[in-house]
Amino acid sequence: MSAVPAALAKALGQLGDRRILAVVVKSVALTLAVFVAAGTGLYFALAEAGSRYGIDEGWAGVAAVVLVPVAMWLLFRVVAMAVLQFFADEVVAAVEARHYPVRATQAQPLPFRRDLANSVRGLLRALGYNLLALPVAGLVAFTGVGPALVFLGVNAVLLGRELTDMAWLRHEAVAAGGNPAGKAERFLLGASIAGLMLVPVVGLIGPVVGAAAGTHLVLRRLEKEAEA
Repeated sequence: MSAVPAALAKALGQLGDRRILAVVVKSVALTLAVFVAAGTGLYFALAEAGSRYGIDEGWAGVAAVVLVPVAMWLLFRVVAMAVLQFFADEVVAAVEARHYPVRATQAQPLPFRRDLANSVRGLLRALGYNLLALPVAGLVAFTGVGPALVFLGVNAVLLGRELTDMAWLRHEAVAAGGNPAGKAERFLLGASIAGLMLVPVVGLIGPVVGAAAGTHLVLRRLEKEAEA
């Protein structure tokens, strides 16, 4: 697990890379655009419902203003990770080029169709696991912090897998036996990024930092296996 802090430090140190910055801008813009579109749709849906039942249209705007931030807080991790899947190859390639040039020549970029399939699978997996966690969170609601810990744990597992898979899938031809990053490392990485994504504004760069750190974990392990 000691590899995780080092991987995160290297990922943060590469944020100034133009290729990484480009992904940050694109992923943040697209993520926000999704929520803006959803908020606009919600407003018109509420306005239409209000007109049908004789409720003042102004309440639709108030409801949208209240509900959209709540939805962003609850769904940001799911939407942001689904968006990042489309740019994951760019993040991984930037890390490979700077830190693992030999591995960069061996990588097999994923076609758009596979990126899309990975994004959809990740989205469904995140929604499914979080829904399954709801009853458990309800059972420990009396503790106050219990539900937050339950969802943090679930999302740590999911994020750790997704963020390391982004690199592993480009190198799976030489990664016999599956994702080489250890389960403990993946969990710690996932927990770190899940926590980062809860921080307003700063959380917007969380998925990109996680993808870069996940690349370091995977390629570092592959290099160790090659040396053994």
